[in-house]
Amino acid sequence: MNSPIDSKGPYTIKVQKRSIALFPSAFRVKRGTPALLNPTFQKSAEDASLLYEVLWSGGYMDAVNGMLHISDQELASMRKLELLEVLCEDVLPRSLSEIQRLSAQLELRRGSLRMDDFERTVLTMVFTAQQLQHTSPGHQRELWVNALLRLYKAIKGDLRPESSKATNA
Repeated sequence: MNSPIDSKGPYTIKVQKRSIALFPSAFRVKRGTPALLNPTFQKSAEDASLLYEVLWSGGYMDAVNGMLHISDQELASMRKLELLEVLCEDVLPRSLSEIQRLSAQLELRRGSLRMDDFERTVLTMVFTAQQLQHTSPGHQRELWVNALLRLYKAIKGDLRPESSKATNA
């Protein structure tokens, strides 16, 4: 039965638990291909090493144009990085308000993040750190610093074992 009224009586209403997507744009088809629905980049240790190499070589996410820039042409030509581009350009939040929304949702979560949400949160934290170097001192910079700290705390909290979370709470 699709009715919100329960069989226990006409005044009982079912309340469905809804999981709020941390990265809602990940569930929209990107660039005309269903294969890019809910994309993740890191599926192996090699993928993690490739991401490290991209960042170490000076790769950065441009907030204004919403593009991933990879200065190393050999790295930039790798087909595997197309998926990282989709993540950075179409899925990750880039505005301060979007990142603050994500941080607030992460603070309300209980339990561990799913692997894809963990990856996107780390990438958002990298983007936020990159934004700090382009933000002039003042109130706006403080907001970016606060967003970075909140993301860091969410990642740190997710990495701690459940037993130590309970004892430190």
